[in-house]
Amino acid sequence: MDFESNNWIGERLPRLFGGVMLTAALLGVSTSYLTGPHLLTNLSIFRKKKCGKKRIRVYMDGCFDLMHYGHANAIRQAKTLGDELIVGVVSDEEIVANKGPPVLCMEERLALVSGLKWVDEVIANAPYAITEDFMKHLFTEHKIDYIIHGDDPCLLPDGTDAYALAKQAGRYKQIKRTEGVSSTDIVGRILSFSQDCSNSSLLGKDDSMNQVHADEKMSKIDHISSFLPTSRRIVQFSNGKGPGPNARVVYIDGAFDLFHAGHVEILRSARQFGDFFLVGVYTDGTISELRGHQYPLMNLHERSLSVLACRYVDEVIIGAPWEVTGDMVTTFNISVVVHGTVSERNSSTGGKHDPYAVPKSMGIFRVIESPKDITTTSVAQRIIANHEIYVKRNTKKEASEKKYYAEKQYVSGD
Repeated sequence: MDFESNNWIGERLPRLFGGVMLTAALLGVSTSYLTGPHLLTNLSIFRKKKCGKKRIRVYMDGCFDLMHYGHANAIRQAKTLGDELIVGVVSDEEIVANKGPPVLCMEERLALVSGLKWVDEVIANAPYAITEDFMKHLFTEHKIDYIIHGDDPCLLPDGTDAYALAKQAGRYKQIKRTEGVSSTDIVGRILSFSQDCSNSSLLGKDDSMNQVHADEKMSKIDHISSFLPTSRRIVQFSNGKGPGPNARVVYIDGAFDLFHAGHVEILRSARQFGDFFLVGVYTDGTISELRGHQYPLMNLHERSLSVLACRYVDEVIIGAPWEVTGDMVTTFNISVVVHGTVSERNSSTGGKHDPYAVPKSMGIFRVIESPKDITTTSVAQRIIANHEIYVKRNTKKEASEKKYYAEKQYVSGD
C-alpha cells in the first residue's frame, strides 16, 4: 500500500485506534502496550510521509503567439508530467531575434497563457533558448524538476537545439506535438483571407461575385484546417462536471474566433455573475452569414477547444444557436445571459430579430463593459498591415513544417 498517497491511513486509523482502546477498556485488557511509543511512532511515520511528499514542478516555455488549441494541448500534456506547471512566455525581443515579429504583444500573450486552466505560475520575458544561467535560475529559484517541450525540433538561428543543455542535464521530458494547427498555419489563413479581399476589391461589379466565390473556394483549399477532432480530445479539455442543483448558471455566446486576450478578459468578467459558466460557440455557418464568407478563420471544433481550455469556463455548447430561446434557458437552467460591449464591426443581423429578446423579456440579460477592445478582425489587421514581413516569415516557417511532416514518425501518448 502506498501510504504517501492514500488518505485512508491519515483519516481512519486514529478512529480505529480509538475504537480498539475503548474495546480493551471494556474487556479489562491493559492498554499500556497500545499506548506505547512504538505504535504512536508508526502513526507519526504515516503522517510524516504524507506531509513530506515532494511536489514535482515542471517548466514549459513558448512564444504562444496567436494562441490556439495546439498550445493549450501542449500545456495540458506538460501538466500531466508534474504537480505544478510553470510556463515561461518568451519576450518580444527574443521572438523578433529568433522568429520574426510577434503578432501579439507580451501583455496579450501573458493574458492568454494565464487564462489556461492547467497553468499554475507564469514567468514573463523568458529567453528563447535554455541557457546555462537560466537553467540554473529555474532549478534554484523556481525549484523546477523538469523542462518540457514537444517532439518537434526547436532550433536556434545557428541550427543548434534550444533545449540541448536541459537534455544533457537529464532534466528534459518530451510531449507529443498537437498536429493540424500552428501559428504559421493561422497566419497563412489570414494572409489568404487578405488576398481574397484584395482580389474582390479590384474587380468590377459584373464579375466580382463569381470571382469572390472562386477565390473563396481556392482559399479554403489552400489553407483548410487539417485538424482531426476526436471525442477523446474534448474529454481531455473538459472539466467533466455539471452545475449543482442550486447553481447560478451564467451564459455567454459568440464566435470566439482566433481566440485572443479580449476573449479571456470578457470570460473572466462574465464568470463573476454566477457559480457555473456556460459558453455557447456559434457554428461556422452562423459566423459566415454574420461576418462574411472569409470567416471564421478557425472552425467550430478548433474554437470550441480554445474556449474549453480557459480556466473560467465550465461547459461549452458546441454549435450554439444564434438566438437564445426560452427552451435553452429552461434546458440549461440559465440564471443570467451576459453580453459584452465590444463586437466585430461588420457583424450584421440583417433582417433577423434581436437574438437576446427572450432573456431581455425575462429580466435576465446583462450587458457588461468589455475589458479590452481587441477583436478577431483587429488582430488579423496587424498581419495584413505588415503583409510583406509575414509572407517572408511564413515562407520560411512553412518549409520547415513541411519537412517536419514529411519526416515525422508516430509518437505515442498525449
